[in-house]
Amino acid sequence: MDLATFEDLRRLKYRYLRTLDLKDWEPFAETLTEDATACYGGERLTFSGRAEIVGFMRNSLGPGVITVHHCHHPELEVDGDQATGIWALDDTVIVPEHRLVLRGAAFYEDAYRRGADGAWRIARTGYRRTYEATLSLDDLPSFRLTANRWADG
Repeated sequence: MDLATFEDLRRLKYRYLRTLDLKDWEPFAETLTEDATACYGGERLTFSGRAEIVGFMRNSLGPGVITVHHCHHPELEVDGDQATGIWALDDTVIVPEHRLVLRGAAFYEDAYRRGADGAWRIARTGYRRTYEATLSLDDLPSFRLTANRWADG
């Protein structure tokens, strides 16, 4: 694999995560093929098509939910205009309204496709958790959000 393709695929995954966490839905959608599929840990969280994936994220991760997704240690394989990738995921979800923090880790398994425009997009994504844990903010009496992009506006 040439280094330019490797970098294109890394930037694609990073853009997927950044736009997800920033709730920037149009650029998020652009990271996916029209026929993309996603499975986020189970049958209940399985989606077909870009519109369904974006709709789920938009409805589930609105301004009352703070997310941080980090992916690293990519293992990428390229075969022409198709590629696959495995990424280590570490994520945090904070839901102040429900006094909840979720922490977890997983390994994303992705498939990518290069379009006629030369851009790589995610054709399949998903993970199976290595762990997920929740914590009530009530157990952390000193916890304070001192900044919140969606509440500060």
